[in-house]
Amino acid sequence: MLTKKQLDLLEFIHTRVQRDGVPPSFDEMKDALDLRSKSGIHRLITALEERGFIRRLAHRARAIEVVKLPESMGGVPSAPTSGFQPKVIDGPHPSPTQPANVTPEEIVMHARELPVMGKIAAGVPIEAISHVDHHVAVPGQMLRATGSHYALEVKGDSMIDAGINDGDTVIIREASTANNGDIVVALVEDQEATLKKFHHNGTSIALEAANPAYETRVYPEDMVKVQGCLVGLIRTY
Repeated sequence: MLTKKQLDLLEFIHTRVQRDGVPPSFDEMKDALDLRSKSGIHRLITALEERGFIRRLAHRARAIEVVKLPESMGGVPSAPTSGFQPKVIDGPHPSPTQPANVTPEEIVMHARELPVMGKIAAGVPIEAISHVDHHVAVPGQMLRATGSHYALEVKGDSMIDAGINDGDTVIIREASTANNGDIVVALVEDQEATLKKFHHNGTSIALEAANPAYETRVYPEDMVKVQGCLVGLIRTY
């Protein structure tokens, strides 16, 4: 999954390489995406490289190679295992398919193997890494019978009063809306993601920490997109 800014930058680089044979400069990228500084471009470039869409070539100026494109830009569809598609497992051995006669109530009694999509900030916002880092087995009772789920590793301590510690793994159900008081994965300005309590008031959205050391951050509603809601947590001692 790419953010809008990441997708816009990839499309801009691809178009320029196809037209000129060389990628644009960082200043050109900054101007094209209407960013205030090149540090934002560096973060976007790193994110695209980590996701395997581009490759930076060492010891060469402006050397960026487009490796692949997303489906929205005509790329080859990704393998199912790289997206938000939980795999049902039965005991110690993965089940290759889900039996047609299994009901939702029976499904939640099984464990599921979910993709861990990187780290999420429980502190000041950081960029969410949206490629599959590894997988984690999650008890089926922790998941909803409907909807896609994924996992994220928590970085930071802003949610400790909600029982969420640095290093925990949170289980998220994909959603684009939330109720006031829900703990959500919120994407801010299409660039950075954070784990916070959600409050929608008029035309503003407040992202509230569960730690008095962190201030509540308030944004115009068009600057925040809900990416999912917290449904569970796994802690390793």
